[in-house]
Amino acid sequence: MTISVPRLDRSPAGERGITIADFLMPIRVSDGIGVRLRHIALIVLGALAIAVTAQARFYLPGNPVPFTGQTFAVLLAGGALGFRRGVAATSLYLLLGVLGLPVFADGKHGIAILTGVTGGYLIGFIAAGGIVGRLAELGWDRNLRGAVGAMLIGDAVIFAIGVPWLAVAAAQPLSWAMSNGLTPFLGGEVLKLALAAVVFPAAWWIVGRRPGDR
Repeated sequence: MTISVPRLDRSPAGERGITIADFLMPIRVSDGIGVRLRHIALIVLGALAIAVTAQARFYLPGNPVPFTGQTFAVLLAGGALGFRRGVAATSLYLLLGVLGLPVFADGKHGIAILTGVTGGYLIGFIAAGGIVGRLAELGWDRNLRGAVGAMLIGDAVIFAIGVPWLAVAAAQPLSWAMSNGLTPFLGGEVLKLALAAVVFPAAWWIVGRRPGDR
């Protein structure tokens, strides 16, 4: 007697592992540059999106953690690119900053940022990009409930790494880190999650309405 276990994959069998970025890039462009260059181009675009949103930032008085648009870009990049490319895009972003390009918030750069009070959030970007990317490959981003779940998990991972790291780096108790590195951001994160969660089902709807573009 065999017991069948339902797959978590919510997408059609022929589209498993396919993410929205694979559909949004016109096939004429994809065929013209080749598969490998297409992957590289998408990874670079994902890293650039995170770098650009990092510059939209502000600080609360006395808080070392800035409000930025980075988490929004990380969730979008992971969901659009999938597991491997999501990890690659977030890793490339960190690498560019460590190598000296001013891609971190405030145009900062260098290894000191990665090991400093906000370093845990940056490391969390890689984990979140991979997790959200994998969930997108499983089809979670194709309906509103799944997209909300994927974005919520990814966002939670970023803070689960970032907040304890903040406490250690600042030599402060965890309660202080939560008050400075989590609580002030909850309202903004809810808005980002809502926007990111709506974007993906909407994009898939558009793709479904325009099958001739592929």
